[in-house]
Amino acid sequence: MLFDATGRFVRAWGDGLFSNGKVGGIAPGDRQPGQSGYTAVYGAAGCHACGAHAIRVDPDGNIWVVDAPGHVIYKMDATGRVLMELGSKGVSGVSRTTFNLPTDVAFGPAGEIYVSDGYGNARVVKYDADGQYALQWGSRGTGPGEFGLPHNLAVDATGRVYVTDRDNQRVQVFSADGEFLDEWRDIGGNSALFMTSDQQIWTGGTLRNLGGRLVTTLPGGNGGHGMTQTPDGEVFVAQLAGQVQKFIE
Repeated sequence: MLFDATGRFVRAWGDGLFSNGKVGGIAPGDRQPGQSGYTAVYGAAGCHACGAHAIRVDPDGNIWVVDAPGHVIYKMDATGRVLMELGSKGVSGVSRTTFNLPTDVAFGPAGEIYVSDGYGNARVVKYDADGQYALQWGSRGTGPGEFGLPHNLAVDATGRVYVTDRDNQRVQVFSADGEFLDEWRDIGGNSALFMTSDQQIWTGGTLRNLGGRLVTTLPGGNGGHGMTQTPDGEVFVAQLAGQVQKFIE
């Protein structure tokens, strides 16, 4: 759905494209990493519109929609026309061409595409700008380079990749080739991650520099499931409770 700057509805598209209804996904790890597997139920039994788990806009203005229960990611133009698909719609897996309940997508400085394949597969998958598979990294666990749940992604101007590891309550930092570089362990239960144009990073309601040091916090803005910031500095935080918070400077 498209809204103007005041929050007024403009238009919608994608009817019949995205998954909805009850979808069950079995993940090899638990919400408490290291224990037995869990079942994640999406759609009517868990929420009412879980198809579009994340929406991102790339530097060229294309719109990317992560359809988690459909196991597919769509690249669209501003009219909603599909330009690219990553994954195999309706087919879960752990191959180069399949996902299992993916969570987010982000873009590198040369157009590289990074996908957090998070709920069912604890990994990050990298593609080139044309959607050709390049590499992947990650597995279920608590150590460096392992994930409880890789939920959101961001990439800085040098190509470093930041991943919210939600179940382990941390952000992990990697090189463009998946080499573990750093971790920030003080993010609490935040899921959201967003890189600003001036190369600072929001981890939920906390703004940090790229070394992880706190810059500022939003009043009552923690716990966001997703977020974004406008060129004017307005911050929007999407809450699982079904509301969007707007913060202005």
